[in-house]
Amino acid sequence: MQLKDYLNDHQFILDGSMGTYYCNLMNNAEALSEMANLSAPEVIEGIHREYITAGARIIRTNTFAANREVLQMSKSEQRKLIHTACRIAKKSVRNGEQADSKPVWIFGNIGPITENAKTDEDIILQEYQMMCDIFMDEGLNGIHFETFADAKYIEKLAPYIKEKKPDMFLLVSYCVNKNGYSQSGISAARLMERSGQLKEIDACGFNCGIGSGHMYSLLQQITFPVGKLSYASPNAGYPEQMQNRMAFMDNAQYFSENMKRIAELGLDLLGGCCGTTPEYIKNIVFQTENIKKPVITKSERTLQGEQKLPQRKNEFHERLQSGKKVIAVELDPPYNAEIDKLMECAHIVKNSGADIITFADSPMGRSRVDSILMSIKIADETGMIVMPHVCCRDRNMISMRSSLLGAYINGIRNLLIVTGDPVPGESRVSTTGVFDYNSIQLMDYVKEMNAEHFGMEPFSYGGALNYGRGSIEKVIERMKRKIDAGATYFLTQPIFSKEDAFRIKQIKESVDAKILCGILPLVSYRNACFIKNEIAGINVPDEIVERYHPDMSKEEAEKVGALMAREMMELLDPIADGYYFMLPFNRVSLLEKILNK
Repeated sequence: MQLKDYLNDHQFILDGSMGTYYCNLMNNAEALSEMANLSAPEVIEGIHREYITAGARIIRTNTFAANREVLQMSKSEQRKLIHTACRIAKKSVRNGEQADSKPVWIFGNIGPITENAKTDEDIILQEYQMMCDIFMDEGLNGIHFETFADAKYIEKLAPYIKEKKPDMFLLVSYCVNKNGYSQSGISAARLMERSGQLKEIDACGFNCGIGSGHMYSLLQQITFPVGKLSYASPNAGYPEQMQNRMAFMDNAQYFSENMKRIAELGLDLLGGCCGTTPEYIKNIVFQTENIKKPVITKSERTLQGEQKLPQRKNEFHERLQSGKKVIAVELDPPYNAEIDKLMECAHIVKNSGADIITFADSPMGRSRVDSILMSIKIADETGMIVMPHVCCRDRNMISMRSSLLGAYINGIRNLLIVTGDPVPGESRVSTTGVFDYNSIQLMDYVKEMNAEHFGMEPFSYGGALNYGRGSIEKVIERMKRKIDAGATYFLTQPIFSKEDAFRIKQIKESVDAKILCGILPLVSYRNACFIKNEIAGINVPDEIVERYHPDMSKEEAEKVGALMAREMMELLDPIADGYYFMLPFNRVSLLEKILNK
């Protein structure tokens, strides 16, 4: 019997948690159940049989965290472990099917592979594909992508699986918090909307993250996509710290009562996640066995898209798109609380005719006044449009979301999103960079926040263009990925040579995006030597340094710097959509010498 045929008339119960139940049996909160596929297969088989005896009609292989990042093993060792997990599950079904002869199906279980700023998405996709191949080769009935935060990999894996094995059942479930948002900042409603757009998915829903009470409240507000079966698998509750381990309270009766309420909403597939045991599954079966699936019309299940209202104009974005050459000026926030000099500089920049002031986010990994808070202060004081840099080094996802929401409610609408400089070597013993994600991943996150929260007046954001890093093909490829993630403009590193200007021209011809070319007027011989020798990614030719000498006065050196800036602007004029001025030591007086020649 095909699973989808059976589900047309039945609500279906899956098994409960493998990981937390195994840890409890072993009395070891740090134990990895996946390793027991090899070290204690009889224990894993016994857990599967307990869930089957409790009434589960689908069991998942013990492979949720069977990835190389977690298990720290080779690819061949990983393959052996996953194959073994499949055979244990199949053996448990042969030995544990119920006397009533009701069928039991087996799904391969895949959890998310950990990602960070150094993640190679192609390698991760290949690892997911390898897992799926094993599940298909082993003849399993379905695959469950469990506890995902978004559909980024699912969008590629679902067609891959169905092309190889069209009858493989695909269940995708997402993890959201009490407010209904995943770790990627996507709402439960949008996750279901995206899943509805993937024709290869058979069922979708939610697991983990929240307890049964919050899950019921969430599901009351969700409309599942037409043509997809629905799934819910909450945690037993919320764990507590007990004697150096996380423990879930025993609330099987309360849990099953909430699952009955969830079943009455019309959910097709029910189960339990962290903290649940065979006792929980047994109670769900008892509570739901007499519930008839409600008939839900297509119109009732159709996702109703929110009416789109016209976006409010972003002044800087409008100027950039108009064809006018915009002027962005970077000012360095102070290391301390003394801002009088900076405020004076900001007013001078405003009077220079510049279009926007931008603030770096603790460049070179040395702490300065927060770029977002500094931008808010300057905008309030001067009325200038501002653009804080937001880097991935110092904030995890919780802090980043808070910072972005704070920026938005204070009127910030423009961002430069960058990965960020590493923490200086001497600070690494006491200070660590977060780098949970890179600039492209953060752009994707902001893109989701725009769609979810800021539709009428979204953030406009750009990225850094390190034009000299690697081959020009690699530079262009990375730019296109940023554009796909929502970036509409790029700010380059400082440009000092005809060769680099030509490189920008080649990039511009290949990428449809606005480019603000970096202009850094060097202000002394020492400054020129420092930038040439100590700042990675900036190419300062010898002939540039030779135009300075150690005995120059400040005025003489600034005159040379302004002259070279104008020369570079003239060279870049056919290419640049604007200019991005980085002024050493916040010497804003240089603007008049450069712009008012």
